[in-house]
Amino acid sequence: MRKVLAQALATFLTVATLAAAPIKHPTAEKSSAKHKAYQVGKASWYGKAFDGRATASGERYEMFRFTAAHRTLPLGTVVRVTSLRTGKWVVVKINDRGPVVEGRIIDLSYGAAQMLGLRAHGVETVRLDLLPPQEPVVAENFNRGFLTGPEN
Repeated sequence: MRKVLAQALATFLTVATLAAAPIKHPTAEKSSAKHKAYQVGKASWYGKAFDGRATASGERYEMFRFTAAHRTLPLGTVVRVTSLRTGKWVVVKINDRGPVVEGRIIDLSYGAAQMLGLRAHGVETVRLDLLPPQEPVVAENFNRGFLTGPEN
């Protein structure tokens, strides 16, 4: 009887200890370091004159898709572009090379620029954050158009 009570007490203490211990979720760790700051600089956009033309990746440029041109990032890279003026951001896929204008770091598609409010201003200071490479499927969903910001 004493042996059974000792085992029951040991089991109870083990369960109580585990129940009280905080559970560490891997997703919580990843969310704090989800975006890696990459670059800050001027963004511009390109639109109708390029619609339907081939991009450096071989894809056709579609002005309402959320894509962008960057000089050095690998084609297919997914970045979050944040307007430093408004705090709004949009997720785009790099599928072209550019911008050709000196002093600019990224050329956004018409649709992405419109969502950021960049279309009216033409050029704006933005921050680029690299998104983890394990999220390319999510990026395809964003490619259809997605925006969030402080007010959303």
